[in-house]
Amino acid sequence: MALIELTDVAKVYRMGEMEVHALRGVTLSIEKGEHVALIGPSGSGKSTLMNTLGCLDRPTHGDYFLDGSNVVPMSRDARARIRNRQIGFVFQNFNLLARTSALENVELPLLYGATKSQRKRRSVASEMLDLVGLGDRMDHHPGQLSGGQQQRVAIARALSTNPNILMGDEPTGNLDTKTSREVIELFEKLNREKNLTVILVTHDLAVARNARRNIVMRDGEIVCDTTDSKEAAEAVTQMQTL
Repeated sequence: MALIELTDVAKVYRMGEMEVHALRGVTLSIEKGEHVALIGPSGSGKSTLMNTLGCLDRPTHGDYFLDGSNVVPMSRDARARIRNRQIGFVFQNFNLLARTSALENVELPLLYGATKSQRKRRSVASEMLDLVGLGDRMDHHPGQLSGGQQQRVAIARALSTNPNILMGDEPTGNLDTKTSREVIELFEKLNREKNLTVILVTHDLAVARNARRNIVMRDGEIVCDTTDSKEAAEAVTQMQTL
């Protein structure tokens, strides 16, 4: 079985008498070690799919198996445990605590779940900051770091629990072109060298081009699933001309 298996997954949000179909019968599998980009315009369902894959939200219909376990019938607490154990998240706005150091930000996820001594937490956080090239910035607060450095801290934090999957929601959205390139190269390195499954939500075709697989979404459905970035770009272009 693949690391991720979705079968006929739908997500419906009810707003009074109105229903919004954010996902419509999505069937999808992702193998361990893949590097995948979810592409599509605002409202296409890519963020809802990311939240589903990340166990942040539960489908209205369908099955989602993560590493052999069906996530759908799990309680919120059970989903939180599997999420904390298997998935690391990186967000567009970094979501760092402003008044704590880079080291303390990376340490934060280790305060939950399995008990680790402060010494062990510090050791893991230090190792992760070294891994993302910020070993000399451990004592700096977010306000003392550039946008790219803040995103590296966020990546180090996501890696601190040793997840199987690293998910990024528009992780380069607030970065300039050069810094975006550096962050994407870091994702590629982690995917290649640690065999980490990387799943990125993006509207930026330049970012998507660096993934080995592109999944294009529209109106809650997958309209293109390809390893050819040119084919994915054409699918996006066709949507824009409709």
